[in-house]
Amino acid sequence: MTNPRAPLGDDRTTLCLPVRYGLLAFGWLNIGLGVLGLVLPVMPTTVFLLIALWAFSKSSSRFHRWLYQHPTLGRSIRAWHAHRVIAVRAKLLAVATMSASLVYVTLFVAESWMLPAVVAAVLVSVSAFIVTRPSRQPDLPQAPLEL
Repeated sequence: MTNPRAPLGDDRTTLCLPVRYGLLAFGWLNIGLGVLGLVLPVMPTTVFLLIALWAFSKSSSRFHRWLYQHPTLGRSIRAWHAHRVIAVRAKLLAVATMSASLVYVTLFVAESWMLPAVVAAVLVSVSAFIVTRPSRQPDLPQAPLEL
């Protein structure tokens, strides 16, 4: 089992083959959904990539390393991993999408006030978590100049 904070090692896992292959397939499904999120404005990207990273950490250190170090897909994963950073654009899209979902549930799905109330409670909690995360990586301290 690979710890994402530890150096990436060899490809040994202790899972049986069906579970390992299932996690590999689940990881690739989430990669596909994450890539769709790059082009569809209402679809998240990072959450699917984090799920894929988890699945690969349990099934293949090679794919785990590939995703984590990927120049495009791995950028948001590394930012989250290192500093728990969520970009402003991602925050705006997440909150806007959740708001639209709540409006849709309220207008077209719910038959009483209870479902929108539960959905609102969950979405407000998740939105609060997202909005309170930092938007930028902290500035690295500069070394003092030696004369």
